[in-house]
Amino acid sequence: MDFLAQHIEALIFCAQKPIRLIELKACLSEMFEADVPEKDIEKAIEQLTEKFSADTFSFELIKSGGGYQFLTKPSYQASIGILLKQQSKKRLSTSALETLSIIAYKQPTTKSEIEQIRGVNCDYSVQKLLEKELIEIKGKSENVGRPLLYGTSDMFMDYFGINDLKDLPTPKDFATPDNEIGSPDQQGETTSPD
Repeated sequence: MDFLAQHIEALIFCAQKPIRLIELKACLSEMFEADVPEKDIEKAIEQLTEKFSADTFSFELIKSGGGYQFLTKPSYQASIGILLKQQSKKRLSTSALETLSIIAYKQPTTKSEIEQIRGVNCDYSVQKLLEKELIEIKGKSENVGRPLLYGTSDMFMDYFGINDLKDLPTPKDFATPDNEIGSPDQQGETTSPD
């Protein structure tokens, strides 16, 4: 394993969240006091991915949340699940998940828009999602009162193991003609008796 790959391994290992290629490049370029080409970094990441895919390691290098991080392999899921269950009873409530999904699909969105969709006050859910850093304030709306706009964060991407919002499941569109009664040529037509 070459010198560059070892430094990248150390950076990924100590990063608290997935570290992006641009962050790796900035750190390495400052450390070596020279521009480190992205292709060299990508080649080193490939070497690390191959190294940690071996059965001798209980973790592997994964691209998640737009960056790279070490995660335990799926075969250790049972033991990790027990540990996490014992350590944390802090799962997202149903109301928090509903609020989060509305924000994910409608972002940027205001609290009043979320409440209109859910039909209930969402102050508590929004506050908890902000505390968990799954959402963030994206700015202010141009509407009356200039309410805050909410959107998902990088932590959201990491939490759900996606790299882009395009990776979210596509919600079923209930407005399609497939969900209407009758054939398309009969809809909205009135017939007169003969």
